[in-house]
Amino acid sequence: MPQRRWPAPAGLLKLTKPVTWFPPMWAYLCGIVSAGVWPGDRWFLVILGVVLAGPVVCGMSQVINDWADREVDAINEPGRPIPSGMVPPAWAFAFALALSAFAIWLGSFLGPWGLGATVTAVIAAWAYSVPPIRLKRSGWWGPGLVGLSYETLPWFTGAAVLSVGAPAFPVVLLAVLYGIGAHGIMTINDFKALEGDRATGVRSLPVVVGPEVAAKIACTVMALPQTLVISMLFVWDRPVYALIVTASLIAQFAAMRIWFRDPKGKAPWYNATGVTLYVLGMMVTAVAIRSLEIGA
Repeated sequence: MPQRRWPAPAGLLKLTKPVTWFPPMWAYLCGIVSAGVWPGDRWFLVILGVVLAGPVVCGMSQVINDWADREVDAINEPGRPIPSGMVPPAWAFAFALALSAFAIWLGSFLGPWGLGATVTAVIAAWAYSVPPIRLKRSGWWGPGLVGLSYETLPWFTGAAVLSVGAPAFPVVLLAVLYGIGAHGIMTINDFKALEGDRATGVRSLPVVVGPEVAAKIACTVMALPQTLVISMLFVWDRPVYALIVTASLIAQFAAMRIWFRDPKGKAPWYNATGVTLYVLGMMVTAVAIRSLEIGA
């Protein structure tokens, strides 16, 4: 297919995959809530952080990933912007560089904690997708890095920005637990690229251990951290919130049983049901700990 000289604006937007912006934006808001600090006259930091976490940093990571995966996408999803010819590869790479620089510039307005988190996120995005590091080639390291970047890092950042300092232990612990659980969410996303990953040597868990085993690993990795979250909520005398998260986890178990019947075919369905329950539990947990006197 002949390449365009200039990228289609719609293609550039599609490269950022707006549908993927939600998890880090949600995690940043969870961090804001969990800090237990009212924004007051600092709502600008809330809005800026949400925009930075979603459209800018997450969008940047998606552009980098599509550029690095252009050969895989030609097999899995030839209609994507780069293999379809909507965006020339060189333009996609330049767009990723521009968004990376823009992200760091915006992060500087969030103070040293926000800037440090932004730089970390940018480095992680490039390390995940681009050779020679390309952690995406590993079904363990790749999803782990993305889970921590999508959930733990923005949660930590949201709390740190409003607290004007390092968040307290409960905030950090829960942010890390939900980030670890997000490893399973990233594994679910790998099911859609099974054929292309197998053909190009990407050793995702569905490729290495097969869809059936990968689905069970993903669910186990998602469930165990939530079990620890529930335990900690009981320890911190938040039984009502603990029971709500427990109910969410039980509903996830029911959805898991349906997913196991057809791991590859029903992966998108579980992504829309089980993962939604997972992220709702994140906000319930954030609300639960906001009054633990862990703010600044």
